[in-house]
Amino acid sequence: MPMYQFEAMDATGQEIRDQIEAATEEEAQTTIRQMGFFITRISAVKAASAVGSKGGKRKRPFGIGGASGKAMCTFTRQLSILQDAGLPVLRSLKILEGQSKPGRLKNALMDVCDEIESGATLSEAMAKSPRVFSRLYINMIKAGEAGGALEVILRRLAEFMERSQSLKRKIRGAMIYPIVVILVAIGILTFIMMKIVPVFEKLFRDFELKLPPPTLILIAISNYLFQYWWAFFLFPISVILFIMLVRKFKHGRMGWDLYILKIPVIGNLIEKNILARTTRTLGTLVSSGVPILEGLTITRETSGNAMFELIFQKVTDAIREGETIAKPMRQYSRPPFHPVAAFFWFATPAVPLSTVMFLPGPDMLTWGLYLAGAGGALGALFYLTRFNTRVVDDLVVNMVDVGEETGELDTMLYKVADYYDEEVSTLTDGLVKLLEPMMIIFLGGAVGFIVISLFLPLVELIQKLSG
Repeated sequence: MPMYQFEAMDATGQEIRDQIEAATEEEAQTTIRQMGFFITRISAVKAASAVGSKGGKRKRPFGIGGASGKAMCTFTRQLSILQDAGLPVLRSLKILEGQSKPGRLKNALMDVCDEIESGATLSEAMAKSPRVFSRLYINMIKAGEAGGALEVILRRLAEFMERSQSLKRKIRGAMIYPIVVILVAIGILTFIMMKIVPVFEKLFRDFELKLPPPTLILIAISNYLFQYWWAFFLFPISVILFIMLVRKFKHGRMGWDLYILKIPVIGNLIEKNILARTTRTLGTLVSSGVPILEGLTITRETSGNAMFELIFQKVTDAIREGETIAKPMRQYSRPPFHPVAAFFWFATPAVPLSTVMFLPGPDMLTWGLYLAGAGGALGALFYLTRFNTRVVDDLVVNMVDVGEETGELDTMLYKVADYYDEEVSTLTDGLVKLLEPMMIIFLGGAVGFIVISLFLPLVELIQKLSG
């Protein structure tokens, strides 16, 4: 006899979830009503047992990691279209699962279909695959199921994900050109230093020329690059590993994130990008009917920055005590002084300047220490003058305040997100335009230094041979 899983409400309004054995679904509904329950959902679980009797779970294709943002955008948009067309959820999911390429998303959809056939709701089934469906995704689906507007929620979710992906693609696309140019420039300069400069050094040594200081510096850099080439790969890897280790600790992560937010131009871009993402996330959750405390918690987890996580945590605590969102957001938007951030600002100019001590000369060690100390002091002073600037503008606070007063919080959050999306786009274009002349100046300076350093001894050699 088949088994039916049901959800119902008793006379007091309490939700009941249980299973009942009956010959048909009509008989199961009759029995449940005789028990005094009002049925809200009923489904057969015999499909799951039939699958198990035929050989267990379906075979899953191999997949690594999570699903890509592009794949999730496409899936969400297609699912919203199928739901608008009136297809059942399970039928829609099976159609999309059949179209998906082998990978983590296809595996997750197969698991979701199996869970729904076993009687679970869509949000409960998706919660079993947290690597593919985020907490934001699951809570919005849950809100859509509770409000009976799943197709509307899916449409909003698809629009939200598409906007986020569009912004990411724009930023990544804008960074490709300068990154490629910098890598090519580094490759050319490395070739010159390792292949061309040693030839000139041998020439100068054969003629026993007295070399000027720029030539000595160039030859020293070439020798270091030739002998210790592995250090130029080891140093950036060591820095990355050190930063990853620091970020493993709570205070280290906060210090690094505060350091990033205060970098000129780049920090402003990151700050506005986070504001655009978090306000759009919170607006989407609020408009979908997710409780404000749950929405703030999800927004905090998706912010990706320790300072913004602290702000949203303070806002959540304040709301529990009866406060509004705007007041604690304004109060806690000024970062405190952080020793780890100060250390990074001291080390940023100090470490590059300390390399002077490796250049040839009797006083280079002293000069290197002096320059490193002076550069580190300037970096720390820069941090002390900027650490207390707010990371949440008055625009955000005022718009949130107006939204709370008028009951249109989600609309105001959308307007803030649209504004900062445009700001990020403008800043990205400006950063690319700024990088182009900076790269030209850097390459011109590097090539000019190499040419002057090599030609000064050559002029002396020509004069010597002419005489």
